Amino acid sequence: MAELEAEKMVEEETGKEKGGELLFCGSTCWDAVGRRKGALDGNLVSPTRLRPLVGVDIRFVAAGCVSCHCVAVDVEGRCYTWGRNERGQLGHGDKIQRDRPTIVSELSKYKIKKAGAGRSHTVVVTEDEIEPSPVRCLVSEVTATACGADFTVWLSSVEGASILNAGLPQYGQLGHGTDNEYNTKDSSVKLAYEAQPRPRAIAALAGETIVKVACGTNHTVAVDSKGYVYTWGFGGYGRLGHREQKDEWVPRRVDVFQRNNVLPPEAVISAGSVNSSCTAGGGQLYMWGKLKNNGDDWMYPKPLMDLSGWNLRCMDSGNMHHFVGADSSCISWGHAQYGELGYGPYGQKSSAMPKKVDILEGMHVISVACGYGHSLVIVDRTNVGERLDQLDVYDGKASSQDNEEIERNSTVPPKKGAAKVSNNSKKRKKSKDSSEEEEDEENSDYESDDSEEQANGQSERKKQAGGKASGRGRGKAANKLSGDGKGTGRGRGRPTSTNKSSQSVQGKTGKRGRPRKS
Repeated sequence: MAELEAEKMVEEETGKEKGGELLFCGSTCWDAVGRRKGALDGNLVSPTRLRPLVGVDIRFVAAGCVSCHCVAVDVEGRCYTWGRNERGQLGHGDKIQRDRPTIVSELSKYKIKKAGAGRSHTVVVTEDEIEPSPVRCLVSEVTATACGADFTVWLSSVEGASILNAGLPQYGQLGHGTDNEYNTKDSSVKLAYEAQPRPRAIAALAGETIVKVACGTNHTVAVDSKGYVYTWGFGGYGRLGHREQKDEWVPRRVDVFQRNNVLPPEAVISAGSVNSSCTAGGGQLYMWGKLKNNGDDWMYPKPLMDLSGWNLRCMDSGNMHHFVGADSSCISWGHAQYGELGYGPYGQKSSAMPKKVDILEGMHVISVACGYGHSLVIVDRTNVGERLDQLDVYDGKASSQDNEEIERNSTVPPKKGAAKVSNNSKKRKKSKDSSEEEEDEENSDYESDDSEEQANGQSERKKQAGGKASGRGRGKAANKLSGDGKGTGRGRGRPTSTNKSSQSVQGKTGKRGRPRKS
């Protein structure tokens, strides 16, 4: 608590939020993450510095739980983006993938405060109002923003409209009492969902002041000024914390966090693809939903005793992994494939229990963000400059645009016979690119990742022909999917797991892998 108060005093005196060094771990194969099976080349398994941001004071990072791109904001309000860019989500006016953090030039005249990253979109909050062109999407007096896979939530200081959203209403994830479902044709049972194109305040929360928000793939977690927690959207695996798996189309208060267990003002909340988290009284971390590939789901909030006694300052959740900044340690756990837990080349890949990131031990973590297969950590440089200098620095691969420029500026004469080889290679490359493009189109939006589809209910929808169970379009086949024979009646059975989470290593982290305070 003393550290938090000291940080606030420094920010008030300087007028700026504190920044630090940005570290990255996980996959850099942006076009392949979540689409192709097996290990990918270029995984950064230890927290690594990024060459364009070395020495830059980064104060805010965003990476949605199903996003394959990153957003960073420095203390001067400049916005950097990099990663997958098939839908133009990086904001550079093109669809060129960028492996290196790049300043968004179109935002250079604005001072950016906050940002959010969805599956294929990015949202930023500016210090001042912007012109209503080229895209009109104004929400006034914004204090925070968060993104789900295909929807966005804003928090505002406007009385009676403290939370607004827009996007896909499937599963009731916008909280307006409907999913806007309709048949695409009169003679067809193919279902679609009419999107909400403009920000709209959630009427059910008009009488409350929402101060914190986090979004999973298809659900939302929010906290009001009184410390009450609300969840709504897709209910599979108990991620809403209501002891059942049905969808909630309007915000519903989580009964665990009432009476003597409301959230304190400094509470931390997080939402992963299929789970939710928050800190309550005494800083105790509670989690609920699907926490690992095997084992029972937590249908209501339960305390994670492995982190009892720790002062959690920040937390974020990715597809199936979590990162925490607490005291002078950085802690991570969950199911990982690409080194996103940061345990290093000799460490375990996944961990069922919270475990310290050893290379960051003793460092003060300012902020964290988790995406699909990667993690971002902002570390205070105070008193750790020499240790940061010892970390690896990742240069990144040049984009195709950079390569074209290098080729144009090259003065090296071609070797004899090079033209013929070049033409043949171009033909092969063209054939390869076209086949990969077809594959990417087929697999766009991670549709080839079976585990994610099952986790978020997408594969069940594809298997059904539009039949509705419980009035929510969940066909009869839903009950057959449950691995333990317990039919939910909502199509929420657990998918068959092919990957077993490894047990955490005993030793440095203490009994049962519990991270021990230094």
